[in-house]
Amino acid sequence: MKLYSIFTLARNALNYHKDWPRAWRSPEPRPEYDVVIVGAGGHGLATAYYLAKEHKVTNVAVLEKGWLGGGNTGRNTTIIRSNYLQDESMAIYELSRKLYEDLSQELNFNVMFSPRGLLMLCQTEHELRALKRTSHANRLAGIEARMIDPAEVKRLVPIINDSPNARYPVLGAYYQPRGGTGRHDAVAWGYARGADARGLDIIQNCEVFRILREGDGVAGVETSRGTIRAKKVAVVTAGNTSPLMQSAGVNMPLESVCLQALVSEPIKPVIDVVVMANTVHGYISQSDKGELVIGGGADPYNNYSQRGTLPALEHTITALVETFPIISRLRMMRSWGGIVDMTGDRSPIIGKTDVKGLYVNCGWGTGGFKAIPGSGFVFADTIANDRPHPIAGPFGLDRFLQGRLIDESVAAAVAH
Repeated sequence: MKLYSIFTLARNALNYHKDWPRAWRSPEPRPEYDVVIVGAGGHGLATAYYLAKEHKVTNVAVLEKGWLGGGNTGRNTTIIRSNYLQDESMAIYELSRKLYEDLSQELNFNVMFSPRGLLMLCQTEHELRALKRTSHANRLAGIEARMIDPAEVKRLVPIINDSPNARYPVLGAYYQPRGGTGRHDAVAWGYARGADARGLDIIQNCEVFRILREGDGVAGVETSRGTIRAKKVAVVTAGNTSPLMQSAGVNMPLESVCLQALVSEPIKPVIDVVVMANTVHGYISQSDKGELVIGGGADPYNNYSQRGTLPALEHTITALVETFPIISRLRMMRSWGGIVDMTGDRSPIIGKTDVKGLYVNCGWGTGGFKAIPGSGFVFADTIANDRPHPIAGPFGLDRFLQGRLIDESVAAAVAH
């Protein structure tokens, strides 16, 4: 792998940037691998990277039905935070946030991590009490976050409507200074480049139709490019997890829904933190190009749409205008949707299944992007050692049978 640096940039500039090598190969699939990872989104690519880097497992194929990072990884609002309520959630999201801190240096690829700070607004007394509870839990876990008063909220977010007569008054906020955003495409590209450099095959335009079984274990996968045998199969396909796992005889406690977001026309800088307004059901940040990145809640009905609906966008915008009046004059530039898989307790599923050699990582709902590094790290360890990583252990599929739910339906907030 050719290292990126100011020196290579200058050297290639002399030749009008014609000699840059490909970031990763486009190999033909081999007949058999030790591990096949289904899904070349952020979680799948991170898993592949850490399998090679941490566990020296390199006979690995990552299969993607479309283009690399073309699913939910490229269809989100890039929020990164770890201020969840339950101990299990705090452990994996804080691991991920810490990995994000040094990820650009780790991958030699700028993922544009921006720890600009994140506020979760308190606009009702109930919300204020709930986030105070979360703040105590986070403090005991060693996570840097604190409650702030309306005056500090106004200082951090000058465009906010802080009138005491507002329909949704600002009573305070829960502030995580090291939360922020990253560049979704760059995270996928960085992990892909790192995995490819370690000899792993990333195969695009290779749709997996079903998982093949022999007896009580997996034998491989049937794809649009032929049958690929494997000793281990790891499914990391977000909203499409349920139908694929059913082909192996495993039913998943998931529902798939569409989550939408949009960006405005670009404007000068007006907000340099991330703001989540749960009461009005929306969240907002500003990209480096000046666009306001806006999102809301997931659709209330099951579907596999990646287009979304105008009523859902209208609901989000109408709500946010109450808190940020200046955005009412902006025009929407584009919108998109992604398919997210939800569990009953709004926490992910990471681990083994009853089928020998079959592993699954899913159920991240609307919070998958922030978890990519931590998810890949613990899932790779689980696959390599055929037992749950200590952080992944509580998120096993068996928790639904045992009643060990990790309820994050409140801390997951609007959609993050």
